[in-house]
Amino acid sequence: MSDTDATGDAAGATDQAIDAKVDAAESAALDLANVDDADRQAALHAIADAIDDNREAIQSANAEDVEAAEELLEAGEYTQALVDRLKLSDAKLDSIVEMVRSVAGQDDPLGETIVARELDADLELYKLAVPIGVVGTVFESRPDALVQIAALALKSGNSVMLKGGSEASESNRVLFELIREATADHDAIPDGWAQLVEARADVTAMLEMDESIDLLMPRGSSSFVEYVQDNTSIPVLGHTEGICHIFVDREADLDMATEVAFDAKVQYPAVCNAVETLLVHESVAEEYLPQIVKRYAAADVEVRGDERTREIVDVAAASEADWSTEYGDLIVSVKVVDSLDAALDHITEYGSKHTESIITADADRAGRFMRSLDSASVFHNASTRFSDGYRFGLGAEVGISTGKIHARGPVGLEGLTTYKYHLEGDGHLVATYAGDDPRPFTHEEFDGEWVPGELSR
Repeated sequence: MSDTDATGDAAGATDQAIDAKVDAAESAALDLANVDDADRQAALHAIADAIDDNREAIQSANAEDVEAAEELLEAGEYTQALVDRLKLSDAKLDSIVEMVRSVAGQDDPLGETIVARELDADLELYKLAVPIGVVGTVFESRPDALVQIAALALKSGNSVMLKGGSEASESNRVLFELIREATADHDAIPDGWAQLVEARADVTAMLEMDESIDLLMPRGSSSFVEYVQDNTSIPVLGHTEGICHIFVDREADLDMATEVAFDAKVQYPAVCNAVETLLVHESVAEEYLPQIVKRYAAADVEVRGDERTREIVDVAAASEADWSTEYGDLIVSVKVVDSLDAALDHITEYGSKHTESIITADADRAGRFMRSLDSASVFHNASTRFSDGYRFGLGAEVGISTGKIHARGPVGLEGLTTYKYHLEGDGHLVATYAGDDPRPFTHEEFDGEWVPGELSR
C-alpha cells in the first residue's frame, strides 16, 4: 500500500468516526429537547456525584497531563499559564462539583413563553424558548471547561460535541466517561447526547457539517477562532482574547483602586478576565503608582510601564506590543493618561471588547465610561474577574463572547437557546384578513403560557 493510500484510509476512517458521532448527537438532540427539567436536573446531580466520588481517578489522569505539560514547559513549548490552567486541585474539583449543581438549580430555560400575543379572537401566537440542537465546541487546556460545557448543554437540552486540547487528553477522557456513565443510568436522557472528539482532523470535518451541527463555539486564540469562522458556514460564537483594562480615574479611591487592580491581576492571572493593562489618570499617578507597584511586587507581578509611568516608578519599559497582549500570567502593562477621553481612546484601540472597569467616586464619569465602550462587560468599582458565568448567576458558562450576535459576555443557558413560534387557532384563514374588506388583527399581547391544543383567552 502506498503512503497516499494509507493516508487516505486513515482520513476515511476518521471521517466515518466523526460522522457516526455527529449522527448520534443529532438523533439525541431531538429527544433531549423534550426531556423534562426534573430529569435533566437529576442527571446533572448524578454527574456532580460521579465527579465528587471519583476524585482519585480524575487527579491520577490529570497528573499525567500535568507531568507531560511541565516537560514541554521546560522545553519552552508551553507557558506556565497553560500548565496552571491544566491542574485539577481538590479546590478546583470542589468548584466543578458546585458549578454542576448550580447549573442544575437554574430555572428551566426551555419551553418558557417569551411572548404571548393575540392576533385575533381565538388566534394566539406564542414565542417559545427551545434548544439550539447540536453544539460543537473546541476549547483550551482547562479540563474543567469540558464539564462546564457539558453541564450547560444538558440543562439547555442540547447535544454537544466536545473537543478539548491534546494537553488535557487524559483528564478529558476520564471526565467524559464519568459524565457519560452518570447520565446513562437515567433512562430519560438519550444515549449519544454528548460526544468526545479527540482527533485534530475531526475539527476540520466538523466545520463542513452545516446540515448537522447548528452552532460552533471555539475557545482559543484569535487566529484559531478566525480560522474556524473563515472555514465554515455554521454559525460561530467565538471566544477569543481577553485584553481587559482597569482605568484609575482622577476621582478614584486609591486604596480601593489598589485592591481591585491587585485582585484583577493576581487572584487568577491565567484566565481571560484577568486585567492586562492598567490605565492611570495623570492627576493621581504620582500617589497611586508607587502604591500599586509595591503591592504587585509582593506577588511577583512584572510591571511594564510607558515612559510617564517610568518617570515615577522603577519598572520595565512597555513596548507597543504590550498594549495588545493577553499575558495570562503575572505581568501587567501600565500607562499614564491625561484624561478620561484618552483612557477611552486607548481601550477602543487596543481592547478585545471583553471586560473593562473604571475606579471612580464620580457617578457621571463612571456612566460616561460605561456607555462609551463597546465591550461585552463594563464595570464600575469592581474587579474584571467578575466577568464570569457562575459569578453572574448563570450557573456556568460555555465561554465569553466578544461578538454582538446572539449572545454577548458570559454565555450561559440563555445563550444556548433560540426560539420558535407556536400558533393556536380555530380554523382561521389568511383570506379573512386580506382582500377588499379585510378583518383587522388585534395584535394584543397578554400574560399567558402556551398549552398544547388550548387557547388562553
